[in-house]
Parts: sequence; C-alpha cells; structure tokens
Amino acid sequence: MEEVGGGGWWSTKAMGGRERNENSREGRRGAMGGGAVVFILGFGNIGIHLAKRLHPFDVKILATKRSWGRLAQDSSKSEAPSVENGGYADLVDERGNHTDILKFASKADIVVCCLAMNSETAGIVNNDFISVMRKGAILINIARGGLLDYDAVLTHLKSGHLGGLGIDVAWTEPFDPSDAILKFPDVVITPHVAGVTELSYRYMAKVVGDVALQLHGGEPFTGIEIVN
Repeated sequence: MEEVGGGGWWSTKAMGGRERNENSREGRRGAMGGGAVVFILGFGNIGIHLAKRLHPFDVKILATKRSWGRLAQDSSKSEAPSVENGGYADLVDERGNHTDILKFASKADIVVCCLAMNSETAGIVNNDFISVMRKGAILINIARGGLLDYDAVLTHLKSGHLGGLGIDVAWTEPFDPSDAILKFPDVVITPHVAGVTELSYRYMAKVVGDVALQLHGGEPFTGIEIVN
C-alpha cells in the first residue's frame, strides 16, 4: 500500500513499519520541499497554473514548450499570467524546447507531464527519457496516458530506478485494476479527476457558451486551445 504523508512518499512494508524512500539526493528532498527540482514537460495553461502552485514550496522549476512566443499570444486570451507583464517569468528558472527534454529530465527530482497528445508526443516519455532521470525521481502524468511508454515505465519501476509514479490518466481507461504497474507500493493512480472542481466546470461552461456565441455571430474563436 502507498500513502503520502509528512511531505514525502512512504512505502508501507510487510512488517508494518514505515520507511522513507531514500533513493539518492536526500530522498528527493522529501519528494516536495525546498531545493527540489521540478520539470514541467509542456508549459501550456495547465503547466503555468501548476508552476504558480509550486512556487511557494521554494522549488526550482524547469519547463519546456514548443514555442514560447505562442505562449505570449495565448496568455492574452486566458486566465494564465501574461507574458507581456512578466507574469510567468518569475515562475520558471530555466526554459527550453523539445531538444532540451532529456537534459531537463536528468536534472529533475520530479517530472510532471502536461503535454497535449498527438503523433509527435505519443510515447515521448520512453526508455531513453526515464533512463536519464535521476535514480529515485518521481514521474507524474496528468495529461494523456499514451504520453508514457508503458513498457519503459514498468521496467524502471521493477528496477527501482523510478522512485514513484503518479498518474491521473492511464494507457487504457478504465485501467485494469490487476495491472502489474499497480502492484508497486510507490504508484498512485486517480481516476482522471484532477480537473473536476466546481470552478473548472463553471469555466468550461463559460468557454462553451462563448464559443457558441462566436459561432452564431460568425466571429473567429478566441480564448480556447484545442488539444484533441
């Protein structure tokens, strides 16, 4: 069984004792705390809001995005901090693009996958990616299950290279409760509910209403980003 407590990841052992995962770098800085390095793979609106929530924890944030210039355009149409006023500049310590993902993965204690799913990103977190991650680092996927290569994740959980896996999405949904990945004590899965809040539902309803009005009026769509 696995639980999160005391600011860190814990493995509950068969004898009933609790032992903090100390796989290098001081147990990944307690999994979340001062000095931890977090790599946000895909710095869109979700990545921005994640960075805002991580900022009070005094972590170092690395982030990649295909085009940082596009973020400047998108942020003016959303609730995300704008680029023009430097709203997100202080949130990211090091920026990069697709060519930097392995370099950033090798530096991170925690990798959070926030990418859109398409032909270019499917399986992007593969054996090469996980192999360069620090031993004991934590991998989190809140985007689409197919972004992670299943065999690579399973292999590195078995070897102990991955210190933990947190997924709000799976490779198939519903996910088989007897799947081998769920047998590991340092795996947490939630049923794709990360965005299920009253505020998010109100916002989605507003987006749908705004787009309907724009469509009816023959106006160009604004304030939306189609990901799949």
